[in-house]
Amino acid sequence: MKKYTQIAFLAAFSTLAFACGSGEQSDTETESIAEVVQDQDDEDGFVQIFDGTTLNGWDGDPTYWRVEDGSIVGEITEETKLDRNHFIIWQGGQPGDFEFKAEFKITEAGNSGVNYRSEMVEDLPFALRGYQADIDGKNNYTGQNYEERKRTTLAYIGQKTKINPQETEGDLRSNIERNAWLGLEVVEELGDREEMKKVVNSNDWNEIHIVAKGNRLQHYINGTLMSDVTDEDPANRSMKGYLGMQVHVGPPMQVEYRNIFLKEL
Repeated sequence: MKKYTQIAFLAAFSTLAFACGSGEQSDTETESIAEVVQDQDDEDGFVQIFDGTTLNGWDGDPTYWRVEDGSIVGEITEETKLDRNHFIIWQGGQPGDFEFKAEFKITEAGNSGVNYRSEMVEDLPFALRGYQADIDGKNNYTGQNYEERKRTTLAYIGQKTKINPQETEGDLRSNIERNAWLGLEVVEELGDREEMKKVVNSNDWNEIHIVAKGNRLQHYINGTLMSDVTDEDPANRSMKGYLGMQVHVGPPMQVEYRNIFLKEL
């Protein structure tokens, strides 16, 4: 990602300059290093979509969302409990094929997630409908694929699935059982679910990485592939849409997101 690439190249240049015994750096040398850094950034392709200090480019209810210590913070208190889920929504476009990376930290009672390829819900401000990389403080769901306000669970932790179409007759709920889509077909186990949960740091920082390409959706936590969905349901799948982070109905909680990057493919 961009900032780490710059640090690595600048550190390498400083070491080289010291080894050569040069006390000063010429303008030509400075320009050459800048070109190398820019080229590497272009290859990396990730763009920072949160500036670390303001909510410029994001839209959410300030009752629940703020910036603090370089993070977007979502918080529910006893005085601000929700009657429905709320999102802070990125205003920079509706990505289709992309990679998303961010760091998150959530309290034990927390429930959150990153929605993508989602649509706005009519007449409900700050509500999204679509795919979600789930996150929760008790680590029962972190990394699974849950479709908010649509087909519900598309893959649990540790599952590679194919999503088959069902006869909906205009009612998705008729094809949902135990909060999972009946068209969910497990094609491979990615690992032992309980062991995979151990890669998540409780009440500490973690990295989430989403890869959405075509109809394949992969969720990684701290470098581990937690769920892998191939959506073969053209009537209900989405190929592009809004991106946002959630605070969920429930007890008081806090979730933080920082170092938020997007690479469109």
